[in-house]
Amino acid sequence: MTRQEFIRKLQEALNGKLDAATIQDHLKFYDDYIIEEMRKGKSEQEVLELLGDPWAIAKTIVDASDGTDEEVVYENRSPFNNSYNQTTQAQDSYAGYGQKDEYGTEHSYGSYHEFRLDTWWKKALLILAVVFVVVVVVSVITGIISFLAPVLVPLLIIMIVIRLIGGNRRY
Repeated sequence: MTRQEFIRKLQEALNGKLDAATIQDHLKFYDDYIIEEMRKGKSEQEVLELLGDPWAIAKTIVDASDGTDEEVVYENRSPFNNSYNQTTQAQDSYAGYGQKDEYGTEHSYGSYHEFRLDTWWKKALLILAVVFVVVVVVSVITGIISFLAPVLVPLLIIMIVIRLIGGNRRY
């Protein structure tokens, strides 16, 4: 398969499932990626094998556009890559890849991860994490108090008694 065939199959798989601008963004991304990898010395065939089936990529793109995080598409390029090294290699090869927007500002796809609370399960996970942190902090504080209370309470009582008996004398 050639780069043009890959892009054409990807476009056919995406047509009707996403708006035209989004499809063009994805097509440009993959076309630019293939060209960039070929500049790095990989053959067109190697790059296309690394990417996998365009129909599977299209399914991943469509699934990711239903409100889940868009970065999933670019991290898990192909469901056929079973090897950790292959997936890592695909992710590492995107580091530093950038694209200019209409104002000439370069945006890099791989240099940061934006966590968005755009789905119910992300919101629930955040709430659960906050509750967990609060419970852990309260547990640690009560544990420290229960550990020190048998020593500190009698010590405080003794200090108060000495203070009351001794008056206001300073030593």
